[in-house]
Amino acid sequence: MTATIQQMTAHEILDSRGFPTVRVDVLLSDGSVGRASVPSGKSTGENEAFELRDKDRFRYRGKGVLQAISHIEQIILPKILGMDVCDQAFLDQTMIQLDGTPDKRNLGANAILGVSLSVARAAAASRQESLTGYLADLYGAAPQLLPVPMMNVINGGKHSDSGIAIEEFMLVPHGARNISEAIRMAAETYHILRFILEKSHQRVSIGDEGGFAPQLQSSREALTILTQAIWEAGYEPGHDISIALDFAANSFYEEGLYLYEGHRWTSKKMTDYILGLAEEFPIVSVEDGLSENDWDGWLNLTKRANRVGLQCVGDDIFVTNCEIFQRGIQAGIGNAILIKPNQVGTLTETFAVLRLASEAGYRTVVSHRSGETDDAFISDLAVATNAAQMKSGAPARGECVSKYNELMTIDREIAGLSLAKGLYASPTHHFDPGAHW
Repeated sequence: MTATIQQMTAHEILDSRGFPTVRVDVLLSDGSVGRASVPSGKSTGENEAFELRDKDRFRYRGKGVLQAISHIEQIILPKILGMDVCDQAFLDQTMIQLDGTPDKRNLGANAILGVSLSVARAAAASRQESLTGYLADLYGAAPQLLPVPMMNVINGGKHSDSGIAIEEFMLVPHGARNISEAIRMAAETYHILRFILEKSHQRVSIGDEGGFAPQLQSSREALTILTQAIWEAGYEPGHDISIALDFAANSFYEEGLYLYEGHRWTSKKMTDYILGLAEEFPIVSVEDGLSENDWDGWLNLTKRANRVGLQCVGDDIFVTNCEIFQRGIQAGIGNAILIKPNQVGTLTETFAVLRLASEAGYRTVVSHRSGETDDAFISDLAVATNAAQMKSGAPARGECVSKYNELMTIDREIAGLSLAKGLYASPTHHFDPGAHW
């Protein structure tokens, strides 16, 4: 007999930035339980699903989530009590209809997602399956790959007070033989990076995602130091470990211009700069290089990125939304998409975007948020859907490493998985360290 939803409670917990977020616990008729916690973004797209906050300035400076918790227990739970726990699509559609708004503004996407993910985890427990296996069954594909990790080791933009514009400088250990080696390679380089920064008398503070937030003159200087760290860790830049960037260009786009580190650039000039960096440094992936409102610029960037084999990832421009993403595909925007379940609000809708990406030939990068918890759901999601890349911050801090540790656990538990290979084009140049230091 299929288990049904019997009880559900929601709680206010803290995320990695010290702000409240939602945790949901569900109990099934067969005694199985499921728990999920909802992350929160800081650098967000305009069209993301709505995160409901209390706006009570006397509690957590208005960032409490008691109203979202009340919606779960008082509005959602009565509608889903007794529901078949394995009918995920029906559950999610019920909540979407109950909310009745395009962006889940009435109930809050943070309330809806907490329920959606906790029920999926409870269903896996009820069927005595791993979460990865259960999600793969729902998605309709056998797991074959472990994603290449993309680790944010220098934090800029809104994620720190470093003063540099690019939000994320990520290590991509795509030359590893397996996931454990990939994580080790990136962790070793992370520690060498700290040593280099300390040796240069930098104030080594930590940003929102566990990466270092040094006071540097420019993003170019950060790239030089990061490439040096790869060399000094014993790896070849561009062959063993490459670099991925998240510009988060919305944060410095004003009235049609990019106010980037002292410059006022047009879309074309910004694109020239991005492609120039990719020629000079071992960069294989660029995320949100332009603003979500600069579609003409995105088309030009995508065409030029495709010619040189550069991955061009859309995050704020697509916000894990099928309708927006479909328009982007038709317009020729990007060649990869970032996947964040809390941008859309349910597991079913997340699956729909992943399927659309697969059908359109776009790569997928499953991603955490800057306000995280120790919930490692996205690791199981990435493997279950054969996403070839995943980012979860630095190889440090519990909310980040919980996801990477889960990938290594999945590798031990599911036979036959291999690290995604052949994702990135071979470097178009041989990086010359002597040109930089």
